[in-house]
Amino acid sequence: MRTPLPRWVDIALLPALNVILAFLIGGLIVLAVGQNPLEAVGYMIYGAFGYGSGFGYTLYYTTDFIFAGLAVSLAYHAGMFNIGPEGQAYVAGLGVILVALALNGLHWAIMVPLMIIVGGLFGAFWAFIPGYLQAKRGSHIVITTILFNFIAVSLMGYLITRVFKPEGVQSDESAPIQAISRVPQLREFMPLFKNSPANITIFLAIIALVFVYWLTWHTKFGYAMRTLGHNPTAARYAGISSARMIMITMAICGALAGMVAVNNVGGVQGRLILNFVGGAGFVGVAVAFMGKAHPIGVALSALLFGALYQGGQELAFSMPGITREMIVTIQALVILFTGAMGDMLRIPLERLFAARGSGTAGGG
Repeated sequence: MRTPLPRWVDIALLPALNVILAFLIGGLIVLAVGQNPLEAVGYMIYGAFGYGSGFGYTLYYTTDFIFAGLAVSLAYHAGMFNIGPEGQAYVAGLGVILVALALNGLHWAIMVPLMIIVGGLFGAFWAFIPGYLQAKRGSHIVITTILFNFIAVSLMGYLITRVFKPEGVQSDESAPIQAISRVPQLREFMPLFKNSPANITIFLAIIALVFVYWLTWHTKFGYAMRTLGHNPTAARYAGISSARMIMITMAICGALAGMVAVNNVGGVQGRLILNFVGGAGFVGVAVAFMGKAHPIGVALSALLFGALYQGGQELAFSMPGITREMIVTIQALVILFTGAMGDMLRIPLERLFAARGSGTAGGG
């Protein structure tokens, strides 16, 4: 019989060991091309946290990954695998730019809440459809959310290049949002973050973490959602409508993913551009599983991936011998060991703690 691991080991120690193992293998790759692994790690840490602009970029990436990670985590608690935050965030950008251009020139104190509401609604709608298809038609949520990512890319590509692109503009983008209407940048309040895209959406991400924790573990809805995820048969006998829970949960997930659009369209870019999500929705899957679908774990893993993204750029600049492809490989190793192979070290740890428990009992 397997011995369950203590909660702190499962949530903190196991992911940390997986990350360390990924970096060790990544270090061997760096060593194989004649570069110093310790020097490479030093550049990555410095690029991510060593100066204000770099830390600002880390926070910017972390913000996107928190929203995407929460969108995957909440669905996971309901027994679903949401692979759609990329498309949900992309479509949410349509809602953000519509309200921004319609009310362009309003003060950001009014505009930002409107962006959050409308962007959240568009993201919720795009996630609600796969939820409805699973709840009412039995379609598999993994398949539908993946396909809806592709539909979102095609739809948004058409709208950006054929509808929102102003006449005489060469690049594929919408008209800009006026500065007074955009999400305020952190550098406006904190000079430390000059020349970085970090904005006040990071505080919205923190609010989202608290909200998901409260919703999941301190509400009747969260209890019903977790019951459905753990045992759908028991949930049905308890009178919980699985169809209703699936559709509502997916809509909330889509709204969370939609906040990526607020960060990018409303803040960083100040306009709607092609592929502004930049793969953050897919990284959110790894963030959610590395963080064990817990808001604290999601926050820490999102920060790690944010540091990997920004630190990787610093590494490519400071050590030309390490190519961009090698940096992507190191990032992929972290995703591999924390995602697909996340439980590889679980059995050795279980044996270790079982032996430790037996020794303690024998000594007593």
